[in-house]
Amino acid sequence: MKAFFSADTIMAEQQTFKHIVRIAQVDVPGDKAIRIALTKIKGIGINVADILCTVAGIDKRHKAGNLSADDVEKLNNVIANPLSHGIPAWVCNRRKDYETGEDQHILTSTLNFVQDNDIKRLKKIKTLRGIRHQKKLPLRGQRTRSNFRRSKGKVIGVKKKAPAPAKKGK
Repeated sequence: MKAFFSADTIMAEQQTFKHIVRIAQVDVPGDKAIRIALTKIKGIGINVADILCTVAGIDKRHKAGNLSADDVEKLNNVIANPLSHGIPAWVCNRRKDYETGEDQHILTSTLNFVQDNDIKRLKKIKTLRGIRHQKKLPLRGQRTRSNFRRSKGKVIGVKKKAPAPAKKGK
């Protein structure tokens, strides 16, 4: 059987391998493929990770720990400004922002902050979604008869009638 790697290339790869890689201010595992490792960043799913790798020119099947510093910098630039690198607007997770009207892709703790502000705004202007949030009911048309019991309290069973006493014979 023919060996694909010589001992020298394996040793060099082991020396440059990093178990934790810092991408977009988040530590991602170096032992996973880069497309899977990027999903550890809040706001990046598997499809967005594939697109980011393609635009940055990085093979998405390589391990994240084998990335060079230049590759990590390319990936950080694409993640920071995805629209300026040719990624279409429909990939972004915040299209037509309420305040600015711009398309944005938001990551990590900023995503939590923006979501909380959106929910507070909906509650303040008393939209249907805001009212459903206040009452802790489902927002998107789900049925509530048998599900979503946490806001209704404990289930009360139905009591059966006690059997009527037998009448004495005539």
